[in-house]
Amino acid sequence: MELTTQTPPPIPAIWPDNASPTVNAESQPEVPCRRKWTRAEYYRLAEQGFFLQQRAELIDGEIINMAAMNGPHRTSIVKADRKLQRLFAEGFFVTVQCPLSIGAASDPEPDVAVIAGEVDDFTNTHPTTAVLIIEVAETSLRFDRNHKGSLYAQAGVPDYWILNLPNRRLEVRRRPVADENALFGFSYAELTVYAPDDTVAPLAKPETQILVSDLLP
Repeated sequence: MELTTQTPPPIPAIWPDNASPTVNAESQPEVPCRRKWTRAEYYRLAEQGFFLQQRAELIDGEIINMAAMNGPHRTSIVKADRKLQRLFAEGFFVTVQCPLSIGAASDPEPDVAVIAGEVDDFTNTHPTTAVLIIEVAETSLRFDRNHKGSLYAQAGVPDYWILNLPNRRLEVRRRPVADENALFGFSYAELTVYAPDDTVAPLAKPETQILVSDLLP
């Protein structure tokens, strides 16, 4: 049987007519560049179902996959939500894992946040700050302290609490200030750590007291 060789069809050119495929090595970056996402692109990905069954947040243009929520984490969120709903009944509303639009490319979703105003004030946009934010932390403790701490300070959040579940402590950060050494140029000047038997008053409701153990699982 005689074998015949066929010439494959030409590969379509991907270069413009006036461009050369020759690569100039000197013009190439030494290391790969990170590609950051805009908020609009992030929303489009969500609309197309890219984050189904995932907990994702946009932080400084990077999409962060958060750890799955376990029972103690969920319990603390529910407890904090119930407590704050009672304390902030008028002039505020409480959100659970809802976005804040901070800067040009960050949409964190704090576990619990207290927002000044009414829910209807934000029908067509997300809040850009909060009077109080609570993050429940286990494996995310370092990220919540450093990344989110700087981000929330940048947004002017005056009262940032981290429920440190491994150590059963409440870390309260206050007084956001400019800090050139922080990730987003801001940090908190004050840090107070509370034990389960301690009480703490939110800055926005100084006349009230919350027992730390009431927030822990």
